[in-house]
Amino acid sequence: MFFQSIIPFFLPVAHAALAYKGVDWSSLLVEEASGKSYIGIDGNTKSLELILKNNGVTTVRQRIWNNPSNGDYDLDYNLKLAKRAHAQGLGIYLDFHFSDTWADPGDQTTPTAWQGYGVDDLADEVKNYTMSTMNSFQSAGIPLSLVSIGNEITAGMLWPTGEMSESSGPANLATLLHAASAGIKASTLTTQPKILIHLDNGWDWETQEWWYDTVLGEGPLTADDYDVQGVSYYPFYNADATLASLKSSLTSMVSKYGKAVMVVETNWPASCPDPSYTFPSDAKSIPYSTAGQTTWMKDVASAVEAAGGSGVFYWEPAWLDNAALGSSCANNLMFGSNGHALDSVEVFRSI
Repeated sequence: MFFQSIIPFFLPVAHAALAYKGVDWSSLLVEEASGKSYIGIDGNTKSLELILKNNGVTTVRQRIWNNPSNGDYDLDYNLKLAKRAHAQGLGIYLDFHFSDTWADPGDQTTPTAWQGYGVDDLADEVKNYTMSTMNSFQSAGIPLSLVSIGNEITAGMLWPTGEMSESSGPANLATLLHAASAGIKASTLTTQPKILIHLDNGWDWETQEWWYDTVLGEGPLTADDYDVQGVSYYPFYNADATLASLKSSLTSMVSKYGKAVMVVETNWPASCPDPSYTFPSDAKSIPYSTAGQTTWMKDVASAVEAAGGSGVFYWEPAWLDNAALGSSCANNLMFGSNGHALDSVEVFRSI
């Protein structure tokens, strides 16, 4: 009797399953245009969206640039890509960069067409652009699950107007983000997507708290303007980026702000012979291999779930022409150079 009565206390704590298990697949059309194709774990050539769907991916993330010089990642590009995902029943996460090119912690260049505008006129452009983009997806019959208003905007966006380091930057940034949210909400979308704010260094709670307290304190941006706090979390840029600190940071974010949290960018090397930085201490036992990728994704997913989070996205696992993915590691892909899916792709079934 006594033994039976204590059994429940030894059962593991159950967390809600992740609602969003995804990858960023933005480069797919570029890869296909260069002659690349993909092969499933079973050895058969298939569309990338089918391979992802068959291995547990529920949502795909794709970046959108305003007016890129060659058309890659523009609105038409994204509609073509999203149509394929939607046909396979995958959710779509659209990631606005609000730039004609890459927007990230070191570069948030205002689109050429918007340069020289004051903050009010720039906010009008942002609102109209986001609304028009949403209306285009509605006209194409493509629903959106998530929309990020900016990409890794810890240092601000639409520089120099919305740059955090400028004296008026936080207030301007709050105005621009509020406008982006308003454009989404004013669109004709039948079902409103979750609106997401995305910062880098998700393991660093002090940075997250500083940013949200500063920008929300300016007034134009309010808690009603967004639904999700998304973060990037990479292991190969800072030894302090431990899994424990990620879990602690996300837990603190949920506790203080009451929003859903997600890791919207992460990856792990299949090969890293000469890393530029020391890896976090609680990840040193994870090998640089396909098996290591599986372990990493399970560990990150566990940290997100333990914090009450709802999603994990692997950044560009199929960009065959860019295996390093911007890191000092030789290869962070979940596909071989011939396009054959590696065993690590199956991890989405189990997180």
